[in-house]
Amino acid sequence: MKTILVDTNALMAIGEFGVDIFSELDRCSDFPYKVAILEGTISELEKISQEQRGKYKLAAKLALSIIKSKNVKVIKSLGNVDDLLTAYSRKGYLILTQDMALKRRLQKPYLTIRQKKKVVMVG
Repeated sequence: MKTILVDTNALMAIGEFGVDIFSELDRCSDFPYKVAILEGTISELEKISQEQRGKYKLAAKLALSIIKSKNVKVIKSLGNVDDLLTAYSRKGYLILTQDMALKRRLQKPYLTIRQKKKVVMVG
């Protein structure tokens, strides 16, 4: 079973673009998988929900509530989230991200959101 690690910006896309990343993952994955996030991702979302305003604050709060309601597994982690996601990518985890700089560092395949509505596998 594959583990798909979801980055902060992909979770924010739920609120910003109205993307249902969970049904999109079902649609584009023809293999068994489970969804997880890093502990640092929760910290990033909490920071955004406290420090930002408007749609970013709402998107972060929505992402945090969806993480709880979907019972997404949280992987304990210390350090820079992008560095950790890169390391997990090398171990065979699939990463779902919108971050251009991070995408360049990831092992293929990885997942991204296209046209603000579809999750696609790259590589």
